Amino acid sequence: MAVSREPIGKRCRNLGISPSVLGYTRKKESNRFSKVQNRKKVSEYGLQLKEKQKLKFIYGVLEKQFYHYYELAAKAKGVTGENLLRFLETRIDSVVYRANFAITRREARQLVNHGHFTVNGKRVDIPSYRIKAGDVIAVAENSKKSPKFTLIKENTNGRAAPAWLDVNSEAYTAKIVRLPERNELDFDIEEHLIVELYSK
Repeated sequence: MAVSREPIGKRCRNLGISPSVLGYTRKKESNRFSKVQNRKKVSEYGLQLKEKQKLKFIYGVLEKQFYHYYELAAKAKGVTGENLLRFLETRIDSVVYRANFAITRREARQLVNHGHFTVNGKRVDIPSYRIKAGDVIAVAENSKKSPKFTLIKENTNGRAAPAWLDVNSEAYTAKIVRLPERNELDFDIEEHLIVELYSK
């Protein structure tokens, strides 16, 4: 699998997103290059491409998988852009991060890969596994005693979980009460530009 070696802060600055979206709350944001970037005239295609790159970077998804999500979103009922966001937001690695069982989105993906979580009692180690309403995600019994999760709890204390998740931090469980809504994202995105890009 391809791995990006570009520094998180630099990539966030280039895409115009806050590092906190990825869980890096200690990274300082800077307007140092904002005036330079504003002088550049960006084409319509450039704007569409940037929104796609932003979404791919936030969720850690490569092009082939991202386009597959777009195809599923286009076939599903409702608005394609909102469907796309919902499919990405209900990946198990994203849910693990949003439930505060990981400090960063990248860490969430790694913890899932290492088999630290179960869905409805069954161990899942595929970060792209899609969660449905009613599913219960839990930290595996053996992993609960790990100092890693104690550290995670200390670092995520005070970070609010979204309303569509019912999180029990003491038991290390999170129930998906319902599917997420468009306005519950923790970042700004113009998903219609991505739909326009793929519709050409």
